[in-house]
Amino acid sequence: MGRMEGKRGLVFGIANERSIAAAISSACHAEGAKMAFTHLPDADPARPKAANRLKQVVGGWDPAFLAPCDVQNDEQIDAVFEQAKQTFGTVDFVLHSMAYAPIEDLKCPVHMASRKGFSSSMEISAYSLISLARRAKELMPQGGSILAMTYLGGEKVIPGYNLMGLCKAALESAVEYVAHELGPSNIRVNAISAGPLRTLAASAVGDFQSMQKLYEAFSPLRRNISFEEVGQAGAFLLSNAASGITGENLHVDAGYHIMGAPPDEAVLNERQT
Repeated sequence: MGRMEGKRGLVFGIANERSIAAAISSACHAEGAKMAFTHLPDADPARPKAANRLKQVVGGWDPAFLAPCDVQNDEQIDAVFEQAKQTFGTVDFVLHSMAYAPIEDLKCPVHMASRKGFSSSMEISAYSLISLARRAKELMPQGGSILAMTYLGGEKVIPGYNLMGLCKAALESAVEYVAHELGPSNIRVNAISAGPLRTLAASAVGDFQSMQKLYEAFSPLRRNISFEEVGQAGAFLLSNAASGITGENLHVDAGYHIMGAPPDEAVLNERQT
């Protein structure tokens, strides 16, 4: 019997098979969890591209249901949680894996970001966690777990991460405040700060290949991480095995975040090239 046996969850934010949310969901499914998933609404219902893309990823996990959800639309969020209530009765976990910034605001320096771009980025990337947590509380009478995805750029300046760094900083603060507020209801709220993985979101940020090389050279483990490692860490935080952990930002980055300077051999190799 897996550690997620009998657990029921809602997953927001699987973009494709190379998504951190997909890796965590896969690990949860392997441990016995039953899940429902959301996707962005399709502009043309007759050609449900987003829905079909999600089906290709989660179809083998026997999903409870798939539902469209724009997290900027309260009615659609309410509809998802109502469907979860009708399907599950209660839920044990919610996985939040959503972030967005208009490409022109993401590519430009932070001080050049537009007011509109800043607002929509914060709403989708950070406020959406608060919105989901408020509704999840009603379906977690015996407690539960909420997990969000972040990155080191929310703590330190990562050139090229730009506006998304501000959004992740807000998200991480929201994790802590909501963890405090929902703690008396036995609801845990945590985040995972993963190292660089080749996801759809990563393709829009900086020089990804250089970032991977940097992690391989600087991290204490002298390597980057895998989707499977983040998946297992996420399943752990969503399970009862992490029952004493809340308000935490768990770094799954081969230890890169602890380094204040490059290791000696990295400096030596740089001098020799």
